[in-house]
Amino acid sequence: MKNLPKGSKKLLNAWAFYDWANSVYSLVIASTVFPIFYAALTIVKNEQGEIVDDSVQLLGFDFNNDSLISYVTALAFLVVAVMSPFLSGIADYVGNKKNFLKFFCYMGALSCIGLFWFDLENLWFGLLCYFLALVGFWASLVFYNSYLPDIAFPEQQDKVSAKGFSMGYIGSVILLVICLFMILNFELFGFEDSAFPTRLSFVLTGVWWIGFSQITYYYLPKGNKKQTLSNEVLFNGFKELKKIWNSLQHNPQLKKYLRAFFVYSMAVQTVMLIATYFGIEEVNWAGDDSTIGLIVSILLIQLVAIAGATITSRLSEKFGNINILIAVNLVWIGICIYAFFVRTPMQFYIAAGLVGLVMGGIQTLSRSTYSKMIPEGTLDTASFFSFYDVSEKIGIVIGMLLYGMVAQVFGSIRYSVLFLTAFFFIGVILLLRVPREHLQPKKEAV
Repeated sequence: MKNLPKGSKKLLNAWAFYDWANSVYSLVIASTVFPIFYAALTIVKNEQGEIVDDSVQLLGFDFNNDSLISYVTALAFLVVAVMSPFLSGIADYVGNKKNFLKFFCYMGALSCIGLFWFDLENLWFGLLCYFLALVGFWASLVFYNSYLPDIAFPEQQDKVSAKGFSMGYIGSVILLVICLFMILNFELFGFEDSAFPTRLSFVLTGVWWIGFSQITYYYLPKGNKKQTLSNEVLFNGFKELKKIWNSLQHNPQLKKYLRAFFVYSMAVQTVMLIATYFGIEEVNWAGDDSTIGLIVSILLIQLVAIAGATITSRLSEKFGNINILIAVNLVWIGICIYAFFVRTPMQFYIAAGLVGLVMGGIQTLSRSTYSKMIPEGTLDTASFFSFYDVSEKIGIVIGMLLYGMVAQVFGSIRYSVLFLTAFFFIGVILLLRVPREHLQPKKEAV
């Protein structure tokens, strides 16, 4: 097909449609159905619903089930963090980035399908599929995001990016509702129990991801070739990161802010990744259906996050970015302490609502604050944000490892969540040391 012109509505819609295709991974695999399935597979409960055993064996070693999945998640994000600079260099210079996008998309989607065979007898295979699905999802986003300046003019980019986010949310919710209906009404489909339709949800996720992404691939250009792949190009991403690191020595405001962001972000991201596992193991659902309750909680978090981002943005205009970030971190400390005492579904719903409120706010404000601190006139803003993204992913690695270790030692996620308050507290202290130039609210003219 002949390439569509830059800025074409059809081209922009096709690009945004990849969000519709791949966001099902985030909701079905990372947040809801898979965590519930993993817990059901690895936890033994008595008749009263109390956990009797939550240990699993892998390669001859015994692990707490939460610790094991956190270690695998940390390893996957470490691989993504190391790969990202390589992939960024490839995306910038090689003219076949559509093929790279396809490769990681197919790897991630097929790995989701592979989760259909996840069981304790083949635990290593299931964890491998989980690992590859995570890497495939995040690696594909490197190439997907790099297309934006190629297909949209600057004045179009914010709008089309927001459209992609919206389409991703809608698409993922639609598939989640389909999966939930199938799982809860398994008898209508002739299944003996909910296990098979749950596994089938993983297959549907992979098929959805591959199937709808074909619309994107049909219209996207191959890419703009700048030069052939060489060692110089391959390691260009790392050189850019080193350049940004050196520039921080001359920008104390940005340097101090990144220290604070790195510390509190690892706690934020860890809470987001373990929320469902916490709800499964630490909440007494009694006669209530935990599957419905947990999925409702995740949807609540996502909905409230949108409102939280808007509220936080408006407050920052009035009180300043750093002041609001400090306030949001203090709220996070309160949430983690509250979560330690959560026992009932209603308490968990309240915690989920509070997490959603500050989750959207802290993510949005953190990125916009960083953007404001980038020196004016900087042309290579992509390198600054690559540094930001890699920092965030390394933070996830550390956060998940520490979470897993604490859960392994104490045998409960509650202590892991309580432990995370230390990072929010340190984040507040570091934010208090950040200079406020260019970040204070504008005073109204008298």
